[in-house]
Amino acid sequence: MITYEDLFIGGTWTAPSSTELVDIRSPHDNSVIGRAAQALPADVDRAVAAARKAFDDGPWPRTSPAERIAVVRELAALREKRADEVAALISAENGSALWFTKAGQPGLTRQANAYLKAAEEFSWEETLAPSDPAAPFRSVVRREAIGVVAAIIPWNSPFSSASAKIIPALLAGNTVVLKVSPENTLSMNLLAELLAEAGLPKGVISVLPADRETSEYLVRHPDVDKIAFTGSTRAGRRIASLAGEQLKRVSLELGGKSAAIILPDADLGAAVQGLKFGSLLNNGESCIAQTRILAPRSRYEEVVAGLKDLIESLGVGDPADDGTFIGPMIRRDQQQRVLDYIRLGVEEGARLVTGGPDVPPGLEAGNYVTPTLFADVDNAMRIAQEEIFGPVLVVIAYDDEDDAVRIANDSEYALSGGVWSADPAHALAVARRVRTGTVTINGAPIGFDGPFGGFKASGLGREYGAAGLGTYTEYKTITVPEAK
Repeated sequence: MITYEDLFIGGTWTAPSSTELVDIRSPHDNSVIGRAAQALPADVDRAVAAARKAFDDGPWPRTSPAERIAVVRELAALREKRADEVAALISAENGSALWFTKAGQPGLTRQANAYLKAAEEFSWEETLAPSDPAAPFRSVVRREAIGVVAAIIPWNSPFSSASAKIIPALLAGNTVVLKVSPENTLSMNLLAELLAEAGLPKGVISVLPADRETSEYLVRHPDVDKIAFTGSTRAGRRIASLAGEQLKRVSLELGGKSAAIILPDADLGAAVQGLKFGSLLNNGESCIAQTRILAPRSRYEEVVAGLKDLIESLGVGDPADDGTFIGPMIRRDQQQRVLDYIRLGVEEGARLVTGGPDVPPGLEAGNYVTPTLFADVDNAMRIAQEEIFGPVLVVIAYDDEDDAVRIANDSEYALSGGVWSADPAHALAVARRVRTGTVTINGAPIGFDGPFGGFKASGLGREYGAAGLGTYTEYKTITVPEAK
């Protein structure tokens, strides 16, 4: 069992305001795998005060970009050395299948490298030539750190979500309070250990596992300058409202209900195998999961049959087992939420092709859901419109290409999506018509160099690459008179 009695505040392991430890339970069998301290508002005050002092008086915001890049590069290298440990710990506390958490480790390296490259090429300061040649001044434009950043992340992919925020925030010279979910306390305290080794000055970063009420206290804190949040759209709306009251900078990466458009000429075998990962990654607990499968009426039953065979072939069970593709939901309430949606789909009149609301036999001790496929789904049904966040797919028929695009765009969410076709150029043309933040063609992975984020209720702002780095900076313009 792993035990953390202290909190990582301002770069130092510090006694918490409460000595009570929370049990961290395995989603596989609900056994206790760790115990750890949780932050309360008093701990938030200490973390924010340390970040404020480090930003206002400390060296970090005044170091050169090259110096900050060197520290972040060291952090990335430290994580790589412990990649297997990171993967195993996330799998144990989240229920994510070990194949997924291991596969995510090279992705974390690519994510960090994209930010580092962006920082090396970033226009931290440039001098603009005046548009009027007779102007007696020139403009010096700087990109400077915003200040104290509250980075608030969800439980489903903790290292990726944390890295997407703390790396650009630190590269830009900000100080950070990272608020993590109680369920991820063990893996995120491992991240804190890496941060302690990386060489950050005192006060620059804190890692606080805490509940929702303490999170709101952090959001409201008057010494926080920017909020970077990943989570549900409902929580994002609340955070945006609170941030607006104080005119805090805010970026929100929120929910999704993404559509995969299978065009009539697509290779169905390749599409189905691609959707194994695009739709069911991380047990379906992924904001980018393509859970609405749009199939042409001419090939509708072929698509349904292919997905049925796929889903029924997936290993469900202990996330540590090599043969497991789908592990348990992270908590009992999340398991119940997914089971309720499956029952709702039946009530709405969708055809239950495979799966259903029964827990897989022999796995009743854990938070398991049987992977489920619905057909004959109308896009107006709740199972087609609401984010289920579990291994549940719906197949929706379309008449022609215009109808497919219309259905794909008929959602309050717009985070991700996909297009499958034997003609990549044609697929690209269709992708341009889909109103969503990212679209993949024929299963290509989402990259880290381009911006990532959503339209509509899927968020505000962007992460990854230069665009993501820029969201942690403010513009400053200095006008300098020309010498006479």
